[in-house]
Amino acid sequence: MILLNPKKYAASLANKDPATQKLLEKIIAFFEEKGLKKIKEDDQSSVWYQDFLDFVRKEKIFATFLTPSGYGKSDSRWDMSRIEQLNEILGFYGLSYWYTWQVSILGLGPIWMSKNEGEKNRAAKALEDGGLFAFGLSEKAHGADLYSSSMKLTPQGDGFVANGSKYYIGNGNKAAMVSIFAKNAATDEYVWFTADPKHPAYAHHKISTSGVRQAYVAGIDIKDYPVKKEQILSQGPEAWDAALNTINVGKYQLGWASIGICTHALYEAMNHAANRTLYGKQVTDFPHVQVLFTEAYTRLVAMKLYALRACDYFRVASENDRRYLLYNPIQKMKVTMEGETVVEQLHQIIAAKGFEQDTYFEMAIRDIRMLPKLEGTVHVNVALVTKFMKNYLFSPKDFPEIGKQDQLTNDSFLFDQGPTKGLSQVAFPDYNRSFAGHTGPNITIFKEQIEAFKAFLAKGTPTEVQSKNMDYTLQLGELFTMIPFAQLIAENKSIYNIDEGLFDEIFKNFVTDFSKYAVRFYTGQDNDENQQKLIMKMVRKPHLDANQFKKVWDTFVYPIKGQY
Repeated sequence: MILLNPKKYAASLANKDPATQKLLEKIIAFFEEKGLKKIKEDDQSSVWYQDFLDFVRKEKIFATFLTPSGYGKSDSRWDMSRIEQLNEILGFYGLSYWYTWQVSILGLGPIWMSKNEGEKNRAAKALEDGGLFAFGLSEKAHGADLYSSSMKLTPQGDGFVANGSKYYIGNGNKAAMVSIFAKNAATDEYVWFTADPKHPAYAHHKISTSGVRQAYVAGIDIKDYPVKKEQILSQGPEAWDAALNTINVGKYQLGWASIGICTHALYEAMNHAANRTLYGKQVTDFPHVQVLFTEAYTRLVAMKLYALRACDYFRVASENDRRYLLYNPIQKMKVTMEGETVVEQLHQIIAAKGFEQDTYFEMAIRDIRMLPKLEGTVHVNVALVTKFMKNYLFSPKDFPEIGKQDQLTNDSFLFDQGPTKGLSQVAFPDYNRSFAGHTGPNITIFKEQIEAFKAFLAKGTPTEVQSKNMDYTLQLGELFTMIPFAQLIAENKSIYNIDEGLFDEIFKNFVTDFSKYAVRFYTGQDNDENQQKLIMKMVRKPHLDANQFKKVWDTFVYPIKGQY
């Protein structure tokens, strides 16, 4: 079972870490006992989720999962293979619950990445006490433009005084510690420091949002806030790197929230459609409904296979292996965009039912659209991905094969990622290695599309004017992103023993999507005649196999009925 089913969680996850399994099962039991009716009531009335936070404190959930080894109890470690599981579960039950966890991850990043042992130990104690954390990076006027950060630290006596504002700061009301990004007014260097929301010089107000309604998304105003030297986490280049490296860790989590939302929405949509009769037929007997369900299912399986494999690369990362810097923005951008597609396809099936206020689906259609827009927009991440394109496609290097990374170890490199420069120098092995041995009709067509894409870059190389056009680059990046996305899924086929027919249906979607992006690139950009001919060679019809489709429907998709 590749998809999460809370009713069969213990059976579906052969976890070699019984302590973690027990905690995850307790979290599932908390939400199952709370029930959808109460979850929806709290969501609709925007109630602060104190019951959940009390449970987190009692069971030491955040302390166990978010305290690196050496700073907490013996079972505490920062282990991405179990952090991803909790991401998925929280997304499954409600994005608000995931959000308070997610922004705690972000808030902890600059602390764990610093050399300030005093603040690290204070953070560990706060986690043990059930504390939350907040990440004070963005500003209302500047958004993600970190260069323009206007929060200032002015030297005063033995310390500093802070003045400025931050915007869209989750947990900004209740965090035990808020990590805040600023500039030293005397040196213009970047700096991270910690603040306490209970301090009288710290003011906050709630920003009302259509999604995560229970969360407290804050605007923060700091006026003459005294900052001791002991509260300084990092300065200069280290502070800049801590900002970007924290985002590297944080944005990976968003894809897992999308996977959780889509999985719950899939169960609810199937239960509704399979028990409904229209025009004398069961809704799930209509051919177009089977197509929508099967495509939604295969896209969701692909999302999860990619996310699982991206985690493996995250966990083996080192100074000599920085491939995660490509796979993480794809996890954030592509997986969350696929989540929007999945929920939209399911919504086409259940139609007006999805708007009813007693359904999970009503939350899903609202919250799924938030995730591509958080931790940097899709456009920012697509632009980032293109920096890796040349080395990925044309300059392969040797790397050892890596297997599933589910070892019970602390992922310490995440807090020592080093300088954030040199992305164009990151190396990759030959991607063809990952596709070797896969001979299904649709993966074969997809590999031909990759070769057509490479031919475009080699024989129709974008001009300097085209390359400087951000819209042109984004559409080119959309095509490129499909390749590493498919690569990681292909690698996970054998690891998770994915059925051949199901695998081919996944690549049928990829052939279609690549063609769609190519057509948009053809019609939406000013390419010369040679470039146009090369682009059109990327447009291919997928292989359609009615028997294979029926088998996937009968074996994998329709049996979801009544499972949750």
